[in-house]
Amino acid sequence: MNNTEFLRNEIFLRYGNIKRARGNFLYTEKGVRLTDLYREGGRAILGWGSEGSGAFTVFKDVLQRGLTGSFSTAMTYRLQKAISELLFSERKIFVFASRQDALLGAQKFSTDISFYKPWALAKDSSAVDFSATDCVIVEAPFPWAGETELLAVKEGLLANGAPSGEGHSVEEPAELNGLRTIYLAPAMEAALARSIYDLIAAIQSYSEKDFFIYDKYIAPYWIRKGPYLFPKVAKEKYDDFVKFCLDCQLVPPPAYEQNGIVPFKADKGVFAKLSKSNFS
Repeated sequence: MNNTEFLRNEIFLRYGNIKRARGNFLYTEKGVRLTDLYREGGRAILGWGSEGSGAFTVFKDVLQRGLTGSFSTAMTYRLQKAISELLFSERKIFVFASRQDALLGAQKFSTDISFYKPWALAKDSSAVDFSATDCVIVEAPFPWAGETELLAVKEGLLANGAPSGEGHSVEEPAELNGLRTIYLAPAMEAALARSIYDLIAAIQSYSEKDFFIYDKYIAPYWIRKGPYLFPKVAKEKYDDFVKFCLDCQLVPPPAYEQNGIVPFKADKGVFAKLSKSNFS
């Protein structure tokens, strides 16, 4: 059983199936609302459903226009433009089905590689200047099961001068020969582009003042850096800690190595059960 299956099973054993997901919350068959600190590993960092993002509205609109085939559309350029604005630099985008594949692709262009993380330790002197980084791997904040990793390469690194205008590039750079890039349907490209623009807006809206308000409740169990939560508990006790959190109606990341995320805009009362309980 992998970590995701473990978390899914533990939720089901306590609360049954999830009937609805909205914002920071998962609503269960047993009528219990769970506060999601995992948020699909960051893919739902802006929240579930349409509450934190208009990506699903865009997705449905493009679906209704029938743009689900392998033909060229303007959606590729829109996604590339959104990523370029996020990183404050002109980029060419390549899509991979896993982070490992994206990393292998990035290594074909440069050793200057970073993984994008919104609100990434702004006060940390070691914070990355993504605009100056040759290759940045971005996971769009689109709450969808399964990985979609975007490799954003500085356009100046492309040996074949791949076009940056609207529509798909006909051929990939020679550097990517043999690597497993994937094709995204235009509807998904449009949704990812919208999610990136929503992330840009959220970065401008949320700051430390929105994150520290939960410190009183989370400090015994997590170290908070920006909106991210890192467990204090010992790794060998983490599975038991996951169960403890679920009993407190909180959904933590299923794996020790994954960071949690504070529930943006949620009432501090969501941590009431946690504050009255003790894990040791």
